[in-house]
Amino acid sequence: MELLKAILVDDEWSSLQNLQQKIREFCPDVKIVAATQKPEEALSLIQQHRPDILFLDIEMPRMSGFRLLEELNDLEADIIFTTAYNHYAIDAIRISAFDYLVKPISVEELQNAVNRLARKHGQQVQEKLQVLRKSMQENKSQEDSIALPTRDGMEFVKIKNIVRIESNSNYSKLYFQDGHTMLVTRLLKDFEEMLLPYHFYRVHNSHLINMSYIKKYIRGEGGQVVMQNGDVIDVARRKKDEFLKLITS
Repeated sequence: MELLKAILVDDEWSSLQNLQQKIREFCPDVKIVAATQKPEEALSLIQQHRPDILFLDIEMPRMSGFRLLEELNDLEADIIFTTAYNHYAIDAIRISAFDYLVKPISVEELQNAVNRLARKHGQQVQEKLQVLRKSMQENKSQEDSIALPTRDGMEFVKIKNIVRIESNSNYSKLYFQDGHTMLVTRLLKDFEEMLLPYHFYRVHNSHLINMSYIKKYIRGEGGQVVMQNGDVIDVARRKKDEFLKLITS
């Protein structure tokens, strides 16, 4: 049997290394031809190697896995998505008949996904991508919500109404469009991962903002962002270049 050529794309080095090790040790029918932390680099690697399988992380800064797929018009590789949590798009992935793996990836789930793909390899990749894109569009058109822990249970809030989130030790304080705030026992890092597909960006170690509510940027060492509600947020110096690219692209 001819080996299935695979390309791995994941912005986290530890996750990339972990997946490579498991494939090499437990998936003898798969040959890794390239692995990268940079989705932009993945575009040229895919064109160069024409892989049979693309292991693709969903949550990546600058270019998500879904955004990467939008740049590929002639993809022939089947896709196994990887994600660190129960991603908002899992239902769309299921509908389109692609496989996905939740990190930390278990050997058994990895082997099952590869075996399923090997049996049906090459079947209707473009058709499945069309279904995925349609499902994603329908999903995006809905008013997505997130569940926030409260003393009494859970409260569901619409993501589009969140202006920004501020870290407060082991808590996070959410600021909403209507002016009210909410303090929840969840780390800012958790919100950063959860809201990445919704145009949120962490401009500072303590601040995650909804880019849709930016009113203006004030130049400085790192600079400051003025939100539409009047809040002024510092931009960390190390985040400045990436942030300016995002708001000017």
